[in-house]
Amino acid sequence: MSEADLLNALKIDRDQRDDGGGDRRLWIWIGVTVLVVLLAGAAWLMFAHRVITVRTATAEAAAAGGNVGAVLQATGYVTARRQATVSAQITGTLTAVLIEEGDHVKRNQVLARLDDRGYKAALDAAIAQAAAAHALVAQYRAQLVQDRRDAARDQSLAAQGLVSRQVAEQTRTLVASASAQLVAQQSQAAAADAAAQQARVNFNYTVVRAPFGGVVTTKDAQVGEIISPLSAGGGFTRTGIGTIVDMNSLEVDVDVNEAYIARIRPDQPAEAVLDAYPDWRIRAHVIAIVPTADKSKATVKVRVALESKDPRILPNMGVRVSFLERSPKAGTAPPRGALVPATALVRHGGSDAVFVVAGGRARLTPVTAGPGYGDLRLIVKGLRVGERVIVKPPADLKNGSRVHSGGDND
Repeated sequence: MSEADLLNALKIDRDQRDDGGGDRRLWIWIGVTVLVVLLAGAAWLMFAHRVITVRTATAEAAAAGGNVGAVLQATGYVTARRQATVSAQITGTLTAVLIEEGDHVKRNQVLARLDDRGYKAALDAAIAQAAAAHALVAQYRAQLVQDRRDAARDQSLAAQGLVSRQVAEQTRTLVASASAQLVAQQSQAAAADAAAQQARVNFNYTVVRAPFGGVVTTKDAQVGEIISPLSAGGGFTRTGIGTIVDMNSLEVDVDVNEAYIARIRPDQPAEAVLDAYPDWRIRAHVIAIVPTADKSKATVKVRVALESKDPRILPNMGVRVSFLERSPKAGTAPPRGALVPATALVRHGGSDAVFVVAGGRARLTPVTAGPGYGDLRLIVKGLRVGERVIVKPPADLKNGSRVHSGGDND
């Protein structure tokens, strides 16, 4: 083969070179496309599963009169101003427990009995000692009477010169001595009476009675257990038999943000709604504003009286109170709709809407808003009572976003 033929054999054909370069460019584009798809998918997964922390409020039913003049709403709990954990004033073993949870008891009703054998024996002994002391009093009193007669007789005889004056003085000394003995014995008899009374009181302590009428909410001890007014025995000694609550003393304690406490005044009309009965509105009024603030929560406690008593109202129930400017007129039908904080409303597509929390996600819901009442706004259409709405929705909140409630808004 000639030298020219060898050089021709080493040349690269242009068509072959172009075909190889095209394949490489194709694979590069495929790789870039796959990378973009993966990055887009990762970003979608990250944002789709991001949880936004929000504050929520519960849509409330409107009150009679439309909550006209409602200046503030606050949440709290039903509390009993009069309740007691009943215990014995002495240490003893329970022989009978006569209460169960839910029982209605009257004042001085017997709730339990303790083993009284030791206290009964002590009472009998004290009564016997008191009787003996009083018998000695009677003896000294009779002796004093006799000594006074003898002294009078000897004084008369001494005046006549029939006995010496020394004898008369001795009889007078006996009278003074007997009188002192009588006084001392009377004091001992009084001490014996006091000891007997103390033994009687201790004996009566073996019967535990209700300090006032109410309902038994807890039963804390059983027959055979030792009960004591003081905690002892490493937790094996009971300190109470049960708890009694006077249901007529129920009221509401609410925590009001200190920034709004100026809107509350004593005797201000209010309405309460129990969480257990959202459609039942109870007329109420402010009893007092407790003159101290909770610095950890920046709130002030307000006592609210419930103007009607009902067996459905129970201690520690959750309640929401609406403070009003004036009392609602009797017989006025409440407007139809739900009340929410005004800050829950947003504008979407030129109309009002709220974000409703359902299944852990925010659902953008178009609504028709009505008049406002203080910090609240009446939603006449698009929202049901009891639904949770997001207050002050974050700017990045979207329809379908996953949310976590950071707390209810007052």
